Amino acid sequence: MKLLRLAFIASLATPLPALAVLPLQPWLDTALPGARIRLPPGTYAGPAVISRPLTLDGGGKVVIDAGGKGTVLTVRADHVTLRGLTLRGSGDSHDALDGGLMAEGHNLLIEDNVIEDVLFGIALHKVTDSVVRANRIRSRPVDPADRGDGLRLWYSSGNRIENNDIAQIRDVTVSNSPRNRFTGNTIRDSRRAFNLLFAHRSLVDRNHLERNSTGIIALNSDGLIVRKNRIVHAMDASGAGIALKETSAALIESNEIVHCAHGIMADSPMDPVNRIVFINNLVAHNITGVYFYGPRGGHIGIGNTFRSNLWPVTIIGDGDPLNDTWAGNYWDGYEGFDRDHDGFGDRPYELLAYADRIWIETPAAKFFRNSPVLELLDFLERLAPFSAPALILRDPAPRMTPGRATDPNLQLILGATALHRHVHDAPRQVRGKQRDQVVVMAAQVGTAAQGQPGRVGFEQVGGVDRNQPGITLGVEGQR
Repeated sequence: MKLLRLAFIASLATPLPALAVLPLQPWLDTALPGARIRLPPGTYAGPAVISRPLTLDGGGKVVIDAGGKGTVLTVRADHVTLRGLTLRGSGDSHDALDGGLMAEGHNLLIEDNVIEDVLFGIALHKVTDSVVRANRIRSRPVDPADRGDGLRLWYSSGNRIENNDIAQIRDVTVSNSPRNRFTGNTIRDSRRAFNLLFAHRSLVDRNHLERNSTGIIALNSDGLIVRKNRIVHAMDASGAGIALKETSAALIESNEIVHCAHGIMADSPMDPVNRIVFINNLVAHNITGVYFYGPRGGHIGIGNTFRSNLWPVTIIGDGDPLNDTWAGNYWDGYEGFDRDHDGFGDRPYELLAYADRIWIETPAAKFFRNSPVLELLDFLERLAPFSAPALILRDPAPRMTPGRATDPNLQLILGATALHRHVHDAPRQVRGKQRDQVVVMAAQVGTAAQGQPGRVGFEQVGGVDRNQPGITLGVEGQR
């Protein structure tokens, strides 16, 4: 009897074999179209494919693990909802885009999921009218160039990307995907927070971007609206808070751009009619606040605040600096007075380049920028210039205190200077016989109504947003 007891006790001490991970695919294959699958808590084996409309709900207690092979979950259907899942353990192939979720379809809802230990996060290919909301996305702890994109849109339009927590990824890449909204997301510790390529008429709104090499970069993305974002600590040597290249009719409004290598970096707009407009932005504590390159012209800066930048504005290129329009900006280096107490300086603010012309004209000399020798030479040039300084910009109505471009007094200035000169008389055009969509800026100065002060009125016609404060970006013509 004692021997039996000892044998029983020994059997209890022996570890039991691990329970096998349940495969997820049978649950998906047996579900009827439109079914709601509430998975029991536990870990399920991927990869798995959803090929019919359904709702897959993990309640925050379900893990799907691909075991290091392929993509954890693939969606190839319309009207699919994924909620409360943890996706992990993808493969490591960049060519195959191994990741947490690959989706194709219409009217998808992807919310409240955790995606971790994967190469790519969420890839949307030819996805329309869908929502990606409140997900937590992480790639793997390797060099940023070796990670995958946290979010990747390819030929996808009309989607809303909202309130996601994204970190430790390569980029959020939006390629050939117009008319998408990116609102309320947090992206940090990555390479490029937003990498927009041919992403026309996209809205990037109220995102928090921190410690990325570059905040927002847009290439060939016309009609772009970037507003109310907070972009901080983009201090990579070649990085910027916002960088625009070959992009026309862009509105950069009410952003906070703080402690970046370049706050805003842009070339000249590709279309001579369409302008790049910067309005009501805070540009502070950057090495260079605004950096323009290429032929001068095509930029309008209104009501921005420039504070504690090593260089507020640098412009490298040929042409007349007055082709760029500045009005009603606050410059912390302004040395004038406001004797009539209207809130604006009595004389224009002019930014002049003295010794800085050395490295502006000879880029190789930038290494010595801010060196004691150049600082001394710059001081002597300002004290007793032996040659005429170069004009970088001229603001005819600099603000004495930080403010916004919605004040009634500023409306009069804008109507008489920047908007009238560059925008009000701009013709509407449709290019060529193919009737491409052409984004044309048309501005209007609002008038007082029912005792309310006027404002600069703008709307996005045919784009992602309408009746919003800012500069008008109109769209004419269809292919």
